[in-house]
Amino acid sequence: MIIPPVGGVGGGLSLGAVEGLSQGGQPGAAEGGSFGGELTEAISSLEKTQDSASSASQALATGTVSDPETAVVTVEDAQMAMELAAQLRTKATEATQSIFNTQV
Repeated sequence: MIIPPVGGVGGGLSLGAVEGLSQGGQPGAAEGGSFGGELTEAISSLEKTQDSASSASQALATGTVSDPETAVVTVEDAQMAMELAAQLRTKATEATQSIFNTQV
């Protein structure tokens, strides 16, 4: 499953590993990859989104952009993607801590 950014500008965040788990399969079973591969792909997509936002904001600041609305949407998409990644990281950290604190 690919979550497209708002406005369709930039890259989306691939959540194939999470989809595979929700369907009762192995991590990454939705697209046939491993969990590590899906995680690497998602981080790569996030990095591309951040790079495009950086270049769009630089073009906006220098006045070389032809459509300011597209540049603003690109930056907002990158911000939302980063917030999603941060929330996923926080939830994963909390889940890991919960597992380690479980009494057997």
